[in-house]
Parts: sequence; structure tokens; C-alpha cells
Amino acid sequence: MKKRIFSLVVLLFALALLPGSALAQTYSFSLDREAINVYWNEDGTTSIDYVLVFTNDNFASPIDFVDVGIPNSNYDINSIYADVDGHEISNISSSDFQGEGGSGVALGLGSHAIQPGRTGQVHVLIGTVRRMLRPDSQDKNYTSGVFGNMWFGSQYVHGTTDMTVTFHFPPGVKPEEPRWHESPSGWSSEPNSTGIDDQGRVYYTWANPQANGYTQYTFGVSFPGQYVPASAIVKPSIFEMLGISTDDLIGLCLCLGFIGIFTASIVAAVRGAQKRKLQYLPPRIAIEGQGIKRGLTAIEAAILMEQPLDKILTMILFSVIKKGAASVVTRDPLKLDVTSPMPDGLNPYETQFLQAFNLTDAAARRSALQDMMIELVKTVSTKMKGFSRKETLAYYRDIVQRAWGQVEAADTPEVKGQKFDEVMEWTMLDRDYDERTRRVFTGPVFVPIWWGHFDPTFRPGTVSTSGSGAPVSTSIGGGGGVSLPHLPGSDFAASMVNSVQTFSGNVVGNLTDFTSKVTTKTNPVPVATSSGRSFRSGGGGGGCACACACAGCACACAGGGR
Repeated sequence: MKKRIFSLVVLLFALALLPGSALAQTYSFSLDREAINVYWNEDGTTSIDYVLVFTNDNFASPIDFVDVGIPNSNYDINSIYADVDGHEISNISSSDFQGEGGSGVALGLGSHAIQPGRTGQVHVLIGTVRRMLRPDSQDKNYTSGVFGNMWFGSQYVHGTTDMTVTFHFPPGVKPEEPRWHESPSGWSSEPNSTGIDDQGRVYYTWANPQANGYTQYTFGVSFPGQYVPASAIVKPSIFEMLGISTDDLIGLCLCLGFIGIFTASIVAAVRGAQKRKLQYLPPRIAIEGQGIKRGLTAIEAAILMEQPLDKILTMILFSVIKKGAASVVTRDPLKLDVTSPMPDGLNPYETQFLQAFNLTDAAARRSALQDMMIELVKTVSTKMKGFSRKETLAYYRDIVQRAWGQVEAADTPEVKGQKFDEVMEWTMLDRDYDERTRRVFTGPVFVPIWWGHFDPTFRPGTVSTSGSGAPVSTSIGGGGGVSLPHLPGSDFAASMVNSVQTFSGNVVGNLTDFTSKVTTKTNPVPVATSSGRSFRSGGGGGGCACACACAGCACACAGGGR
């Protein structure tokens, strides 16, 4: 399903007719909050309630239309209500989404359009959507429903989204009866909260303050089918799914179906194997203990978050440079001048990192870096024994957000540069690090005093001056004043963001291959001893995997747009 904000067809046509026209528009915003309530009703229909909080960028065009994706075309447009900041809007029309057969409606905000630099709340309720339930593939007495949120194009939306998804079960469902399916990546493996809503209905809520508006997150649940009419549970045949009803083609359809399933299985297996190569944490680190493990370095926290290894290696590079243990001689290819003797106070992984760069053979260096990462993963695993990974991750994610908050709250470029120098390693753990760095540093940026050891081409030309023309000194760490050179913000941000790509291309090579050699030591593929899959009740604290490819659930595709 193509993700878009505005249809640009007419605009592009106009530009083609009017060369050099200055009518181009820019759409750029953040989706600060998205609250979704999905109601599985007693008549077998589904109601979907969205609350979307947008902040339009200062330089962007007004947000005057919002496309809302709906899981399928079996919705009642007369059941849809929408408002902007509490002001009801009546311009609601069907809007076909391209790509994957999606459907939805376009909301015309009219006089309530969200202007540049302003924040607005869009609320829409789709009262009736049919054909959302399927027979559960694990229990014939259960029915299953799966829903995925609407999303927007990543070229238009940026930043993080505080997202909550709440499923409300039909009246009469008991707390111990529902079951949740596997959660999407980055979310809690089980609902963050469960309970009884103000209508006396059981609910499950998933929450993620670090979600984003350009990804579809899919959640699924199952509950006893007795609470909805049997006629509301869709039982699709293979011929209906293929759109063919002629008896003469049944044999051909079956053959094509088997071929498709076989091909899909191979593709899924290959993709799963590729994904697993990047999962280097051992399973035992996920066994929950009690309390938060404090005292991890930013690099150790990155291991716990299972950040890409090329980013972690880049973080170590910055760390040894800041400690005066190395300088970059050339960045392409990456060569270091390692200080001899090495300074005191280095962490073991930093020492191993520098020893690897003393090797001249590229293959030997790569192998030494893999050995270093294996030891680092094992060290973090040992430190996490007896502690809660979930609570610890939340603790360090909060540190990341507070680190960025210090940088963004700085009143002057000098203070901003100083704060970034102090918390740089923590800011790199933000999944939105690339875009956030570009937004925060617009310039000028007063670079850290060690910057010349990272960028050998950097030659400080001018320094900040006071009104009298004298150099401005910034007090760092309580010591004497230090005159800091500066760079244009765009150059500084690009250098920081591209440092990971440079490291990956020059040293790591193929990231999947590099990581897989670490994974085989830290998280090897287990030997299968049995087959099958457990399916525990959500009320009992467990979860189950949703098999969307079969009859066990009905994936609710929802697209995003303007």
C-alpha cells in the first residue's frame, strides 16, 4: 500500500506545463501522539477510533487533508465522524489507496487546516467496519482479529510517536478468555495494561512512546466465537482469495497455490535466517530478573538494545578519540594512529578495539573486531544476570531522551556544542538519531576540542567572537576558557550521520556477514528437539504467534496519506 500525504499528480502536471514555476509545496511534520481504540462489537463489526496529534513544521505547507486508511472496503461511510481540535468537519470522502488494494477516506480539514508551526489534533471514528474476524487457526471455538495502524510516508513524517493501541472485546467476554498474538518488533511482548473499560468490556492496551508514524504495527487477539454471530466470522475459500470460481480451473488453482506456498516458505525462511544473523544477544539475557541494572556504559547499553554492530563500533571509535587514545589518519579507507603507550582508563573493549587497528591486514582486523564484539556481548550478558531487561531498557531509553533534551534546551551554540560533547554517546542510541541530528544542528556548531582527531581534513579557520572582536571562550568542565572553532550545522550533522556508513563500508564490509560471525558464537541456532507451538491464554500472562497467512486471523491493512 503506497504511503503518501497528498496526491501530487495534478501538481506535477501543472509544473510540466509551467517550467520554472515556484508553486512547489513542502509537506513535513511530526506525529507526536497516536491513540487508537479498536472495538470488537457484539454484532461482529469493528469500530476504529483514532486520535492523531500533528505538529506542522515551520517551513511546510498547511495540512489541509488527512487520508485515513481503513482495513477493507466493507465500511459504512455514514458511520464516520471526524473533528479537528473539537471542531466537527463534514468533508469526508472515499479515497482509494494504491498498491495493495487498500481503502480509506480523505478528511478535508478546510478552515481548520493545521498551519505551519502549529499543533493540531485530528480525531476520527469509523463506526462500522465488517469482515474483520476469521476463524482462529489454533482453536476452533475461538475467532481471531488482527489490526494494523495507518501510517504516513517517511519522507513527510519524522521524529517519534507516543503510540497506544487498545483492543476492546465484545460485551460478556471474561478477563481470562482473550488471548493476544505476537507483538510487533520494538513493543512489549505482552499488553502493557489490561482491565475493564467504562463500558464494562475487557481491554488490552499496548504502548510505545518511541514508535514512529511511518511504520505499520500489527497486533492480534483471539476470543471465544460465541460472543459474536457465526455469520460475522469470515471463512474464505482459496478460490475466493484468488478471485476464481470456475470449476474447470480448480486443478490449476490448486497447483498454483502449492507453488505459491512453497515459494513463500522459502522466501520466509531466507528472510528469517537473514534477520536472525543480526540477533546477536543470547536468549538468556531476555530471562527477566528483578530491578534495573545501572552503571552500564553507553556502548554496553547499545549492546542491550541490540543496536547494529557498525553503529556500536563507531561509538567505540568516538570514545577512544575523546580519551586521546587514537586519531584518524584517513577516513576513506579508515586508518588510525593509536597512541603509544595507551592511556589509562580504557575499557577492555576499547583496548581490544585499538589492538585490532594495529593490525595491517584487513581480514585479520575484521576478525579481531568480531572477537571483541563477542567478548562485549558476553560481558553485558553477565552483567544483566538477575536484572530485568525490560526495566533496564526503559531506564536507558529515558537517559537517551534526557540527553537529547539537554542538547535541545541549550540557549547558545557554544552551550549546545558543550552539551553534545558530554552526552554524544547516549544520543547515538536514539533510533531517530540521523534525522534528529540534522534537525538539532542547523548552525553554526561549535565543535568539540577533539574534533580534529576525528576529522583529519578539519582546519579551524575562524572562532566565535564577542561584539568587540575578541575570541569567545567557553568554560568546559569548570576549567579555564577554551576557544572553540565552529562548523556549519549541516556539515557537522552530515559528518556525524555518515560516520557509521563510513565505518561499515571501510572496516565491517557486509554487515550481515560480520554480525552473523558474532551471532554464531553468542546466539547460535538451537537444535530442535520438538515441533509445534504453544498457545497460552492472554489472561495467564502468555502470548501466541499470529499466523496471518492462514485462516487464523484477518490482517487489517490500514494505509496513510495526506
